[in-house]
Amino acid sequence: MKSAAMLRLVTFKNPKNKTLFIIMMAIVLVMALAMPSKFLTSINIQSMASQFPEFGFLALAMMLAMITGGIDLSVVAVANLTGVAAAKILSASVENGTPAGTAMVMAVLAILVVSALAGLANGSLIAFLGVPPILATLGTQGLFMGLSIVLTKGHSISGFPEEFMVIGNGNFLGIPISFILFLAAAYLVSVLLNKTQQGFNMFMIGSSPVVSKFSGVNNTKVLIKTYMLTALLAGLASVIMISRANSMRPGYGTAYLLQAILVVVLGGVDPDGGFGNIPGVIMAIFILQITQSGLNILAFSPFFKKFMWGFALLLVMVLNYLLQNRSSRRKIRLMSNDTKHTDTGETV
Repeated sequence: MKSAAMLRLVTFKNPKNKTLFIIMMAIVLVMALAMPSKFLTSINIQSMASQFPEFGFLALAMMLAMITGGIDLSVVAVANLTGVAAAKILSASVENGTPAGTAMVMAVLAILVVSALAGLANGSLIAFLGVPPILATLGTQGLFMGLSIVLTKGHSISGFPEEFMVIGNGNFLGIPISFILFLAAAYLVSVLLNKTQQGFNMFMIGSSPVVSKFSGVNNTKVLIKTYMLTALLAGLASVIMISRANSMRPGYGTAYLLQAILVVVLGGVDPDGGFGNIPGVIMAIFILQITQSGLNILAFSPFFKKFMWGFALLLVMVLNYLLQNRSSRRKIRLMSNDTKHTDTGETV
């Protein structure tokens, strides 16, 4: 059943996407009516567009892991570790007088190398050693965060080239550059999932690892590639993090982990694996950002927002469970009716 859903076009023909679109428009309408002079302003819209790419990249990473039936709890820690590596290079370049272009290339290369190694470590623990993804990535989360603290001794790193800060704070034709980068990443992830063998194999493993194995899929290779891709997306998130703040400190963005999981589940990705689509996740990101912006304007406490995200995640999980049970019971009834009709026809 999951394999059939996997092969469907992931557009608004998907009932979940229709529901998400209705929810998103309803929230926009409520916020606009409640705060007409503050919410639908060019400044607020531009602010929202520049804020969510950070956890948007992490949500894309989490989506890839969940599609295979796993999870990556280390995405924020990977973003921190890669951010620290890049920050050290950029900060040193300013002190040493290294050209900004050279320093930025070196920082990006460091992010790619560190994220690839982090993803390889996660993938190897899961694919080779058979450690459950939630335990493997929980362990590496502590490891990567600990490395970040050791490298910085708990202090922040600041003072980057001005050219680098354009990535997180600059605009192109009035559109934040970070938002453009997120849309480009989302498009590439969509192509990966829908147009490549790697994407097809990821859905296969999420639907049934046993079936994919006996279908000739190299599960080990696919999983390692998947977790390297999740780490790479987390590394790209760190570029936006440090360029926006012009600094990097261990522990930055810890709240993004819960938000990323919430967005992915709300966006229609099956936590058991085998199904997910980019449009749903993007709409879920918009819903989260619009709600968060409204709460900020209304001056709600950050503690209340954390409570609300946790409650929303539990609510979505419960609703998904109830809907899946209802759908399963309906299919069983239909199969039972078909069997009765067939038996009756044979008797006659």
